[in-house]
Formats: sequence, C-alpha cells, structure tokens
Amino acid sequence: MTTNLHGRTAVVTGANSGLGLVTATELSRAGAQVILAVRNVEAGKEAARTIGGDVEVRELDLASLASVRAFAAGISSLDLLINNAGAVLLGPRRETSDGFELHMGTNMLGHFALTGLLLDALAPQARVVNLSSITHKRARLNFDDLMSRQNYGASRAYGVSKLACTVFGLELDRRLRAAGRPITAVLAHPGITRTNLTPRAWEHRGRLGRLIAAASVVTTQPVERGAEPQLHAATAPGLRGGEFFGPAGFLEMRGRVTAVRPSATAADPAVGKRLWAVAEELTGVSYL
Repeated sequence: MTTNLHGRTAVVTGANSGLGLVTATELSRAGAQVILAVRNVEAGKEAARTIGGDVEVRELDLASLASVRAFAAGISSLDLLINNAGAVLLGPRRETSDGFELHMGTNMLGHFALTGLLLDALAPQARVVNLSSITHKRARLNFDDLMSRQNYGASRAYGVSKLACTVFGLELDRRLRAAGRPITAVLAHPGITRTNLTPRAWEHRGRLGRLIAAASVVTTQPVERGAEPQLHAATAPGLRGGEFFGPAGFLEMRGRVTAVRPSATAADPAVGKRLWAVAEELTGVSYL
C-alpha cells in the first residue's frame, strides 16, 4: 500500500488481532494516526507495541451499547472508520448485554450504532468501510426472528449477521448520497482467510474440532492477503460509494483484490430500508 495517510485519523474496530491488526499496521505505516478500538485493552496495548507509529488504544465492546456510546463520545474528528470486528461462535446461543443475539449484536448492531454516533465526527471526504463475508450470499433475513430465538445455529446466525452488515453498508451509502453528505461508504470481504477466529471457535469441540482447526491452515489464505480488500476499500483513490471488494479467485475465496457483487437480498433497497428502521429501534441510535 503506497497511499500517504499523514494527517489522517483512522478507527479500526477489533484491531488487536487478525484482519484488524494487519489493517491497523498498514494504515500506521502509511502515516495515519490509528485508534485501536478493542474489547481487551491489554491485548490492544500489546498490538500497539508491535505496530509502532502514532497508535492509540481505546476500549470498545461492540456487544454493549453503553460501551459504544462511551467510545464514540471520545472521538472528535475522524477520516476513516473500519468496522472490522466480528464475533464467530460455535456452540449454544449467547446474547449481548443488551439482549441481542451475539453475532447480530456485535457484528451489525454495534457497528450500526457506532457509525451513527461517529457520523458528525467524520470529516468531509471520510470513508466508512463495512466488513462483509462470502457467507452473506447463502444467508436469509427473517425479520420475525432476527435474534435467532426460534431457529438458532451458530454458523447460520453468523451468516445472517454478515448479511445484515452488507445490507447496512449499502443502505448507508444510499442515505449518505440522499443527504448530500461527502462521506464514502464502501464494503469488503476477506474470502476464506486464516485468522484466529475460526480455529479458536473449533478447538474446544474435541478431536474433530481440532482436525478442522488444523485443516483451516491449509485451506485458507494468509491474513495479510485477506486484509487486502478492506485496505483497498479504505485507501484506494477514486472509489464510489457502495463499491464492494473481495478476492478474485474461485468463489471469491482467495486471490488478488477485485470488485465483487453482493447478494440480491443485500442489494435490495426495500430490505435496506426495513433493516435500518429495525436497527434504529433496537439500538436507539437514529441518523440519516
């Protein structure tokens, strides 16, 4: 990445490991002041020591709207917001402190609230990058059971949350355009990438889980490659709002960065409008 980001301030959620750590590192190397928005402050401080540069660690637990509000209150000016953090779970259904299903609450609703609360801090020509997943293409939104209380499966709930993230990112672009706000909202997904989330989720599942975790080392691409789509979305010049980037390889699982398409559901403005209204009601954060 050759972009010069001196004088720019970036917030990266979930920046202490995986895709977030690579992204924060590259933004810092390009000269940005980077705020590591992390749930575990000690892990964030360790990450900051490895990154170097103008890096600051601040606590942000996306599974708590109170934490989201406290974090946003401390940000006065921002040029780049990368909504990277994500929960990936296996096992029983869990909820956030606000009673949301943990995937939906962390991956989508927490970032929805954060973006709205930071909107006035975003400078002209700022960018917001929302992180999607190829799993969004197989997912379906059931507005009558958005929190998966009636039909829960961890993998399914994750895919639904990532579909919601994609819907949110595209609807954010529509609303920014309609409001005439000079902010660019774009999306990215990392394909099938070797981060600490999937192996860690499987390791507690016994021998089979350990085998799957080991196999992921062979079948996935390195995290440095996986972070390239969101770095491109964050820094490439001349992007238009609503653009979506991911790997160019087979089924978008790996490879160089290219423009990709969201699912038909994710791109449907009617779905975007409905989900936005639900998110505003659930989080108490209304904007645009």
